[in-house]
Amino acid sequence: MEKQKSFTLIELLVVIAVIGMLSSIVLVSLGPARWKARDSRRFSDLKQLQLAVELYYDKYKSYPSTGGSWWGEGNPCYGDHDYSGSNGWIPNLAPEFIETLPGDPKPNLAGNHCYLYRSDGTDYIIITHFTMEAICDGVDVDTTPDPGDECNPSHIQQMDRVCCEQPTIALYSPGARNW
Repeated sequence: MEKQKSFTLIELLVVIAVIGMLSSIVLVSLGPARWKARDSRRFSDLKQLQLAVELYYDKYKSYPSTGGSWWGEGNPCYGDHDYSGSNGWIPNLAPEFIETLPGDPKPNLAGNHCYLYRSDGTDYIIITHFTMEAICDGVDVDTTPDPGDECNPSHIQQMDRVCCEQPTIALYSPGARNW
């Protein structure tokens, strides 16, 4: 009778450990790719919302109004998830001008990671509120990553919310630039 060759327990454990380490390295390296993908989606969502708001303006000669307030019925940062109609977080924009209002690809409903809209009917601002993940922190004094820092791509720097040092990008009408 011939002896069969087989792996020892030690050899199997070494192989399993190596596979585990390799898979950990792969999973860790995927993090930044996921962040960039979500940031790209946020950028695209804001551009689509801006187009829809401008189409609304072309038809009604005013922007969808929130009464000049950030916080109102339908605001996704505070748990009320209306994505169309008069209670939508951008009132009456969907479904006429955009199929449905987008939500952040990685929402945090504790009230600090979402999309926001504010308008008095004459001007508007659309922002991603504390959501940008793949932005870097420049050489400025603070330690908060900000889209306006010079280490970020120019298209992201141009969308920096000028009022604040925070991971937020924004699109404005001219009169809402400093809101």
